[in-house]
Amino acid sequence: MMKTNYRFKSTAKACFSLFKIKTAASLQYRIAGLAGASTSIFWVLIEITVYTIFYTYGNNKESVITTMLTLKQVVTYAWLTQIFFLMQPMSIDSEILNKITNGDIGIELCRPLDLYFHWFSKTAASRLTPLFWRGSIVLIFGMIMPKSYRLSPPASLLGFVCMLLSILIALLLCTSYAMLTCAVRLNISWGDGPTYIMMLIGGVLSGCYLPLQLWPKFMQSFLLIQPFAGYLDIPLRFYIGTISPKNAVWAIGIQLVWIITFIIAGRMLMTKRLKTIIVQGG
Repeated sequence: MMKTNYRFKSTAKACFSLFKIKTAASLQYRIAGLAGASTSIFWVLIEITVYTIFYTYGNNKESVITTMLTLKQVVTYAWLTQIFFLMQPMSIDSEILNKITNGDIGIELCRPLDLYFHWFSKTAASRLTPLFWRGSIVLIFGMIMPKSYRLSPPASLLGFVCMLLSILIALLLCTSYAMLTCAVRLNISWGDGPTYIMMLIGGVLSGCYLPLQLWPKFMQSFLLIQPFAGYLDIPLRFYIGTISPKNAVWAIGIQLVWIITFIIAGRMLMTKRLKTIIVQGG
């Protein structure tokens, strides 16, 4: 029992150290962060213009009522999307992918560390660090824009607190799904197509491209309980007020259930694939 506790503490300490090192290294790319922030700001202004035209001149005015999203809420949603969407796995971490494709995974297996949590800590750091540079710049611009283009304050203080908690859990959810795609990629020798498809599906169903509450009404129940709503949509609903803080337990509970599911599935698949791993490269 004492030996198991020691291993757990050693693994946790090592993973936390890897997380800090990866975070510090990623923060060095300041110019890339500035360039990405300018792209996000330009993109969100285009989105807001399109939404404004839709809400102002759209024939189907009932759609706005049934989804319970006002133009002001949609504008705020668009800004927050550009701040937080980089948490989502859009590709496997480049360092990890290089180790898989170049054969360096053999060296990784020799380390006295659990490979899954080793990569988990690195992936979490790579998902978090873009928020510091790119996200903070987009946030500042969103707050100083003209009124019709401005990021609105949260619907309530308690809702804002729930959003922050949900965002932290969303980081773990995004990382756990990214690790599942890593496990899928381990024994694939014919390219990255399957993993990119998996990640693209997650991006579409997260509300990143279109708020989920603007999707057809008959899909709303499914969209809320599917795993990728926890990436972005659920946290942002707390902020704009379409999920009340009193419903935080079940909303955040959905995120936690999918985190556990992805971690179990990813770890089991990685363990199985490592038994028959083919080291690629040379």
